Amino acid sequence: MSEDTMTQERPSLTAHARRIAELAGKRAADAEQQRRLSPDVVDAVLRAGFAAHFVPVAHGGRAATFGELVEPVAVLGEACASTAWYASLTASLGRMAAYLPDEGQAELWSDGPDALIVGALMPLGRAEKTPGGWHVSGTWPFVSVVDHSDWALICAKVGEEPWFFAVPRQEYGIVDSWYPMGMRGTGSNTLVLDGVFVPDARACTRAAIAAGLGPDAEAICHTVPMRAVNGLAFALPMLGAARGAAAVWTSWTAGRLAGPTGQNAVSSQDRVVYEHTLARATGEIDAAQLLLERVAAVADAGSATGVLVGRGARDCALAAELLTAATDRLFASAGTRAQAQDSPMQRLWRDVHAAGSHIGLQFGPGAALYAGELLRRSNDG
Repeated sequence: MSEDTMTQERPSLTAHARRIAELAGKRAADAEQQRRLSPDVVDAVLRAGFAAHFVPVAHGGRAATFGELVEPVAVLGEACASTAWYASLTASLGRMAAYLPDEGQAELWSDGPDALIVGALMPLGRAEKTPGGWHVSGTWPFVSVVDHSDWALICAKVGEEPWFFAVPRQEYGIVDSWYPMGMRGTGSNTLVLDGVFVPDARACTRAAIAAGLGPDAEAICHTVPMRAVNGLAFALPMLGAARGAAAVWTSWTAGRLAGPTGQNAVSSQDRVVYEHTLARATGEIDAAQLLLERVAAVADAGSATGVLVGRGARDCALAAELLTAATDRLFASAGTRAQAQDSPMQRLWRDVHAAGSHIGLQFGPGAALYAGELLRRSNDG
């Protein structure tokens, strides 16, 4: 069943995304200037159910599928990549929080499944054991949408082992540090903890999340290894932004081709160049979407094991490369108009490059994981 033919009792996430995209598009320029999303956009995404998407049913969430996220996040990204990034990550972090012990989950979602959880996923802090819990300290840059957050799921080392700790908003500080080239609206500022006590119920190992070993996990989405799907959260906003760039380019070029006749008309040779540019760029975007949809489908089938874990990581990174190439192709042929400060084309182009630089979308680690498993299997005969 497609997103648009789901039950009438609950509008599909895609339907919500189309409505939010109109608002996010209007707020995109302001989000760039303020370096954070506006509260009405943040609230609209929460009300639509993105944060609750992977939350366990026991806590009011949907424990839904990866496939159901592909189109909604892309729709948001067509209008504002920063909004899509936020929607995608808040869903992903709800899934990660489901690996906390049951008591910790109950506390985190005590007010409902729409808690806005942000993430600091690199182990840049330290945690020291103390009776009943941990004292956690550290500084984590690039925490998206942290200014609007309710909770943070941060990674710190216990000895040499990375652990995750859930911390409520009142217990962490925020440093205004986000001055990027692209994805400006994500408000990815710095989070600071100084000896904050975190009870055992709000802590879990990174190894459990990486392996997909949730406590008493019933839904398939809580059993998927992180590496198999981690890139989806970052690539889906890129998919939307590339589609948005293609839509802007197509509208501009169609107007140009329908312009004056005679001496100022577009030559037949130039028309062929435009046609080839559009065909190749949209082909790259479609290919990327097919790769990402396959990653989601494998995860939703519970099949993301062995070589398919590496293939998922590879496919997300390869999709990011295709989307960057497509957006570059469109931007390079869009003319001076695309470079204006108020042009959506230059904003989308910057956003695609910024998102594509994320460590979770680099080709090398996924390629090594996938190819290494294939070669090992070949040797095992």
